[in-house]
Amino acid sequence: MTGADKPAFGVYVHWPFCLSKCPYCDFNSHVRHAAIDEDRFARAFLREIETTAARVPGRQVSSIFLGGGTPSLMQPRTVGAILDGIGRHWRVVPDVEITLEANPTSVEATRFAGYRSAGVNRVSLGVQALDDKSLRELGRLHSAREALDAVAIARGAFERYSFDLIYARPDQTPEMWAGELELAIAEAAEHLSLYQLTIEQGTPFFGLHASGKLRTPDEATARALYDVTQEICARHGLPAYEISNHARRGAECRHNLVYWRGEEYAGIGPGAHGRLDINGQRHATATEQRPEAWLMRVEANGHGVITDDRLNSEERADEYLLMGLRLAEGIDPRRYALLSGRTLDPRRVALLHDEGAIAIDADGRLRVTQAGFPVLDAVVADLAA
Repeated sequence: MTGADKPAFGVYVHWPFCLSKCPYCDFNSHVRHAAIDEDRFARAFLREIETTAARVPGRQVSSIFLGGGTPSLMQPRTVGAILDGIGRHWRVVPDVEITLEANPTSVEATRFAGYRSAGVNRVSLGVQALDDKSLRELGRLHSAREALDAVAIARGAFERYSFDLIYARPDQTPEMWAGELELAIAEAAEHLSLYQLTIEQGTPFFGLHASGKLRTPDEATARALYDVTQEICARHGLPAYEISNHARRGAECRHNLVYWRGEEYAGIGPGAHGRLDINGQRHATATEQRPEAWLMRVEANGHGVITDDRLNSEERADEYLLMGLRLAEGIDPRRYALLSGRTLDPRRVALLHDEGAIAIDADGRLRVTQAGFPVLDAVVADLAA
């Protein structure tokens, strides 16, 4: 499959709770010191699945992703109930990809067999670093040894697994990162997510960075770290299929491809986003972020949706451009024209091509080059203008 020639439908389920809040994280995650009523939340998930399926009946689910937060804090029976609920209201394809995000702690790794029995067939581990000093600085609760042990347990429990690492960390050099990446690739069977550390507003790291107490690599070093990432991963047969994701051929995360290819997905749980096609129109949905407020909305109304916008043709096209150009496979300009009602400006396309930022394949697909990926935002802005 190389784009929009085969429709897909994904279901994203957001578990919003974490044991602690990492200082770099701006995701919708919440720490609760009192016990969480997991059964009550499970019932709300099932109710929102039912209500969403009534809006978009007859879909065929090709991927399910349990994200967070920390979904591996859920009991396996809760995960099983959610998956059963999805299967009751939509048809699930026989080879469905079902991913669960997990922290690589020894406590959560003991649940892997239970998740496998519940139906999960792929796990994504938030390793983030493979040295203890960096893990402490990132606010992670596991050690490097614990992370590698969890990867080994995942390898035994699941046919498919992936893990995340963050680079461009304070004081990190390309040589240090190269060694860490080689170790990671030796442990990774088919997929790695490798993210440059970004300083997000509203996080503790933002305040530390603004005050000069947190120093990240300068632009030249960050570019060198990116180049090292691409070279080492490609050499080991894990090329980038998306700007931050690397996989062996055929092992790409199918659920994330749903997002990047502009396909349809349902968002379930606190702060979940969705893209639903209803009566020929694309709806952009978002649910209440605060877990307890979402819970009460679902119990009262059957869903926690607080935003339900109909995207016009220009918004749909811009979204397709923004997401699709993150992929190594790029976009089909003909699909862009169908969505927007206009073609991409040939003069802008030609200029970016001459600058080496984009390439045009024999079949007409337009993709960002390795030289263009570090300035992807500027490329997208230029094409969308």
